[in-house]
Amino acid sequence: MIAAQLLAYYFTELKDDKVKKIDKYLYAMRFSDETLMDIMKRFRRELGNGLGRDTNPTATVKMLPTFVRSIPDGSEKGDFIALDLGGSAFRILRVKVSHEKKQTVQMECQIYDTPEDIIHGSGTRLFDHVAECLGDFMEKQNIKDKKLSVGFTFSFPCAQTKLNEDYDVDIMAVVNDTVGTMMTCGFDDQRCEVGIIIGTGTNACYMEELRHIDLVEGDEGRMCINTEWGGFGDDGMLEDIRTEFDREIDRGSLNPGKQLFEKMVSGMYMGELVRLILVKMAKEGFLFEGRITPELLTKEKFETKHVSSIEKSKEGLTKAKDILGRLGVEPSADDCIAVQHVCTIVSHRSANLIAATLGGILSRLKDNKGNPRLRTTVGIDGSLYKMHPQYARRLHKTVRRLVPESDVRFLLSESGSSKGAAMVTAVAYRLADQRCQITETLAEFRLTSDQLLEVKKRMRTEIQNGLGKKTHNSATVKMWPTYVLSTPDGSENGDFLALDLGGTNFRVLLVKIRSGKRRTVEMHNKIYAIPMEVMQGTGEELFDHIVQCISDFLDYMGMKNTRLPLGFTFSFPCRQTSLNVGILVTWTKGFKATDCEGEDVVGLLREGIKRRDEFDLDVVAVVNDTVGTMMTCAYEEPTCEVGLIAGTGSNACYMEEMRNIEMVEGDVGRMCVNMEWGAFGDNGCLDDIRTEYDKAVDDFSLNPGKQRYEKMCSGMYLGEIVRNILIDLTKRGFLFRGQISETLKTRGIFETKFLSQIESDRLALLQVRSILQQLGLDSTCDDSIIVKEVCGTVSHRAAQLCGAGMAAIVDKIRENRGLNQMDITVGVDGTLYKLHPHFSGIMHQTVKELAPKCNVNFLLSEDGSGKGAALITAVGCRMREQEEQKS
Repeated sequence: MIAAQLLAYYFTELKDDKVKKIDKYLYAMRFSDETLMDIMKRFRRELGNGLGRDTNPTATVKMLPTFVRSIPDGSEKGDFIALDLGGSAFRILRVKVSHEKKQTVQMECQIYDTPEDIIHGSGTRLFDHVAECLGDFMEKQNIKDKKLSVGFTFSFPCAQTKLNEDYDVDIMAVVNDTVGTMMTCGFDDQRCEVGIIIGTGTNACYMEELRHIDLVEGDEGRMCINTEWGGFGDDGMLEDIRTEFDREIDRGSLNPGKQLFEKMVSGMYMGELVRLILVKMAKEGFLFEGRITPELLTKEKFETKHVSSIEKSKEGLTKAKDILGRLGVEPSADDCIAVQHVCTIVSHRSANLIAATLGGILSRLKDNKGNPRLRTTVGIDGSLYKMHPQYARRLHKTVRRLVPESDVRFLLSESGSSKGAAMVTAVAYRLADQRCQITETLAEFRLTSDQLLEVKKRMRTEIQNGLGKKTHNSATVKMWPTYVLSTPDGSENGDFLALDLGGTNFRVLLVKIRSGKRRTVEMHNKIYAIPMEVMQGTGEELFDHIVQCISDFLDYMGMKNTRLPLGFTFSFPCRQTSLNVGILVTWTKGFKATDCEGEDVVGLLREGIKRRDEFDLDVVAVVNDTVGTMMTCAYEEPTCEVGLIAGTGSNACYMEEMRNIEMVEGDVGRMCVNMEWGAFGDNGCLDDIRTEYDKAVDDFSLNPGKQRYEKMCSGMYLGEIVRNILIDLTKRGFLFRGQISETLKTRGIFETKFLSQIESDRLALLQVRSILQQLGLDSTCDDSIIVKEVCGTVSHRAAQLCGAGMAAIVDKIRENRGLNQMDITVGVDGTLYKLHPHFSGIMHQTVKELAPKCNVNFLLSEDGSGKGAALITAVGCRMREQEEQKS
């Protein structure tokens, strides 16, 4: 018993002593975490160099775009063929992806040998052989008459220019085996966005943001990048960690100076690396009592599979004795322990280096996403990872240490390169079909120049109908006279009260206008909410609420005993019979107060003031916000004779010749006409460009069949159009994995402000996803791209339609004045125009194209409904005084 204990003690001491000597001998192959972090940083730099247009030519990590833009989302289906050419055996698979209750994959495979003379012969012979094997396979499967989509795994470095080329068969995708691994694992886990091969060779791929890939056009979405990381260090970047054994392997290789990282870590070189170490140690008397046999000196006699066998915990030393015996060195127990430790150090170095480069990819993914913690899956394949007893555990452990702020799942690939090729093909097929259908859906929104000219022409016809006495009643564009006969001339002076009612908020303003050399406008205001029950209650309740707000404001300003002239901005369709009489034609914007339509709103306001009996006001003008906008801008720029609102609602006004306004007596001078163009199309004249989504929005609105033009181009409805499109695309399986959330079903949830945010050029897709998540929509990167496209298409059409209407107005003014060319200014207000990143530019361009003889300047209004109302009141007071002086 004591003898056995002494023997065990001696053996342990012997082993520890031997291990220490080996550790010292191979010290250069053992890395601290600090060194690995430094390697990780170097690799991060090389990733950036490979992605850059200017730095890619000299980069060692080539970062080849694969044109694979999406991982499987679970909706793929179909019958595909996968070709796998990556060695002496050539595989062909038929892969059936079904999508009934649960998505399943069925595979049938046949292996064809590729003779040595073909492998080393011409490319033509190789691909003739591939085609011959494919023909044989299709005949055996009885599918020669079918045109199936083909994915081709070509496991060699390729610079792709697009996903497919036009061969006789329908080849949808050329796939690298690393990409195939990622896609296979992505089928089982949709978080998978990295693929790694650690086998005979090594490589990695991952999903990179398109905006970072200079070699590919476009900046939205992601694309899989084949890193070709085996070349890392080819520029000398890893010289400080390469050993004499690495250099000797490189010198004896078929490609000296190339793939230096791969030669340090992959299965193709690991056995040879161990052999070179054993030879040197034997020469120096550390091993085998200095014996060196011809077998030990024979290149590639010690294979990587031997490294794996020797490292096995139980039978490793026995395996070492057997393997070394076949090399003729007659190892002692001491030698076997030493060789086992050499194998451990070499394989551990490989796992550590792979962990460092993988860490570089993971940290880049984390930064791309802007998340404090990364949660992702790495698809992995390769004989070294799968067969080596300790490799996977070491790799996982080191990755966790190097990238502690990440939760990484490692998923072993099943038939990676072959099934993956089929999955890439299935995804490409799905995306191509999806793209075709989405393009077809959105095509209805993309108006041609001819269609826009036709809209302009029809608007012009409706303008004429609205101005004519005989046609006015049936006209949709009512062209209401406002009795505003002049724009400001600079002499306006005094204190004025302005009311602004046009939405869920109501404003009361005191506006102090001072004339002279330095004209000034000073404003004070308070905002009051109008509850929904008041908006949709009785007219008396609404106007009592308005008067209560005025009373509060006058108390606040200390002016309750002053009878101020007042301008009432009332942003709803009104028929005016004088400057201070406005008959409400119809409520819009969600208002439904009873006993108001057909009534004079100034009269309703006066009655409310009388009921309260606290103050008195001189109501000089009832003002449309569009007219207020024009007047505000005209105060700054005398050439401003058109007003436009492009916000929650949409409307326009302009100075029309009195002779053309048949509803008003007199034919000298001009009068501002409030077009109320939102109702354009209510007679069906726009039905040929209205979509099913426009009709759905109209049908569920508070005023079905009315304000159809406004519902196609104003901020109140654009978000709702987008929501209806998104629901349809989701039902068809193109968005949100086909799952319609309760949020998406909620009318009005997709506000127009979200369009402005989503379409911002500065906004990355991750931020788009964040906005969608705020709406309860769990979106992928691909979903975000589609949502952004839908938003852009809807708002683009809105801006074009608005531009077509404006082109009709300015061209009419030009013709009224008999001018060949005309300069004119349009005063504009509204959140859609001001806040949407592209609306104004698209609208300007449309006006320029449709009214080329008009040089139109757009001037942003500063508080048209408040300041504008005061200016109209001031102009009204001035003209009233002039009339009084005449009489």
